[in-house]
Amino acid sequence: MAALSIRNLDESVRRRLQSRAASHGRSMEAEARAILTEAVREPADSAGLFTALLDRFGRLGGVELDLPGRTEPARAADFRA
Repeated sequence: MAALSIRNLDESVRRRLQSRAASHGRSMEAEARAILTEAVREPADSAGLFTALLDRFGRLGGVELDLPGRTEPARAADFRA
């Protein structure tokens, strides 16, 4: 196992880390390990098509469609054979 020392950590960051660790029921060291592990994990392969499309094209913005109004009231689907 590797060891890591963090110098010059801001006191407010240390307090927030301590608070977060306490809320998760673990030590500050274990909390820091969990945060680092999550930060460097590989993205899941099963994100799905929608997520992949959103990641790729989301920053381009959306498309506004002019949808016609309803001419008759909505009705329940009929699933009888």
